[in-house]
Order: sequence, then C-alpha cells, then structure tokens
Amino acid sequence: MKEVMGYITENKNISVRHQCELVDIHRSNVYYQTVGESAENLHFKRLMDENYLDHPTYGVLQMQDFLLLLGFLVNVKRVRRLLRKMGLMAIYPKRNLSKLGSAKYIRPYLLRGLKAERPNQVWAVDITYIPMAGGFMYLTAIIDLYSRYVVGWDVFNTLAAENTLEVFKQAVVTHGKPGIINSDQGSQFTCALWTEHVENEEVRISMDGKGRAIDNIFIERLWRTVKQDYVYLHPDDNGTIMFKGLKGFFEKYNNKKPHQGIGRISPVQLYKVAA
Repeated sequence: MKEVMGYITENKNISVRHQCELVDIHRSNVYYQTVGESAENLHFKRLMDENYLDHPTYGVLQMQDFLLLLGFLVNVKRVRRLLRKMGLMAIYPKRNLSKLGSAKYIRPYLLRGLKAERPNQVWAVDITYIPMAGGFMYLTAIIDLYSRYVVGWDVFNTLAAENTLEVFKQAVVTHGKPGIINSDQGSQFTCALWTEHVENEEVRISMDGKGRAIDNIFIERLWRTVKQDYVYLHPDDNGTIMFKGLKGFFEKYNNKKPHQGIGRISPVQLYKVAA
C-alpha cells in the first residue's frame, strides 16, 4: 500500500482523485496522517523501557504492577500494546518451544561453546527502543564479539527489515564480512530479505533460541550502556539531535571507553590491532 501511495502526487494534469482511481485506492488513504503517541504513553514507555533493563523477565501484569507502584493506574490492554510497540517481550521458558514461527527462515544457534578469537569472526545484531522527549525511535547496532567494537549502527522510525539490512551492508563495506552474524528470531531476521542477502554474502547466520536471555548477552550489555550512559541522560526531542548524540557516544564507546571484559582497554585497541 505504501509503495502504491508513493506514486500519488500533486499534478496539474491529473487530479489526486483520478490518480487514486487509477491505482484502485481510496482517496482518504492519501490524506490520512497517523496520530502519534500521547505524552502520557511516551512517559509510560520510557519508564517500562528503563525497568526492562533490570527486569527482562517482567511480563504485562508485572509491568502493570510496576506502574501502579509509581502511582499510575494503567489497564492491561494498554500496557500490552505499548510493550508490543516497543518490541519488548518478557524472557521466560515458553510452552511448545518446538513450534517455531517462520520456520523456513529460522537458523540454528551456532555460538554455543564457540570462543571468539579474532575480529570479524562473530558479529551480533539487534534492535532496541529509544525513548525521546517528544517521541521515540529504534536503534539498530552490530557489535564484534571478540573486541566489543560497534561495527555499524543507525536509528530509524520504523522496524522495517530493510533498515536492519542497510546497517549490515554498510558495516560490511566499512569493515569486511564476518564469519558468523548472530541475531534473535525477530521478524527483521526471519525473513527472505535478511537470510537470502546474508547467506549470498557467504556469511553464516546464527539465531538465539526463543526466550533465552544469554544467547545475545554482549549486545544486551551494549543496550544497557547506551541507555544508562546516554539516552536516559539526554532526552532529545528530535531524530537529528538523537543521531548526532549517539554518533558521539559510539565514537567514545569504540575509541576511548575501557571495557572490563577485554582487559580494561578500548574496543578499537583490540579490533584494529588484531584485524
């Protein structure tokens, strides 16, 4: 639908009404503007996002209780909708784990027992919700597991699979191909667009098991650092400012911030020297 609507333009020779008739869509679709979240809902999303970092096992009811303790009476349907909008799901063992979603595109988890010993051996990719003062965006990042170096990132206002793939393509252009790239089983990765392109690049795809908190633990730690050290301290009010701020953060993260997990040196020292 969005692709078709992109052909509808203001034209002196043909009216919008007639253009809509030609492509068989209703004229109201052209003029409809989506309504953003209310300030109250954005506040709830920010609170739940921050709480999720410490309590990733919290489901809808526990999040509702969390908000109630803060003095906010929010019904279950509203909490569930906001969590889905943020892409947050409680981590816990689920029933019928053998019944996978898009089984055709799901790949096995390849990192069990594997130790990263060099740069570009294993990358991990993920997407997280980024609250802002007047809205929200989604951050996609790719991290090299050996050095903790962030090889690619970008922010978007949708969860489209094309966005994630573009970050991967740019990372490959800049740093070369990884041997393996690990992700969760989100819709951005369990689709033909992602699997076909990555495998055509002769990169092996690994995917976390459903409901497992530790399979992609390094990038989960990255999200905690990004949010606690930058996002929550700088509630930017538009995407341009958010992008510039995150650019400065990742430059510092890669080049100046010591990491205990790699011997208290910066990721660039391990990634560039060994690469």
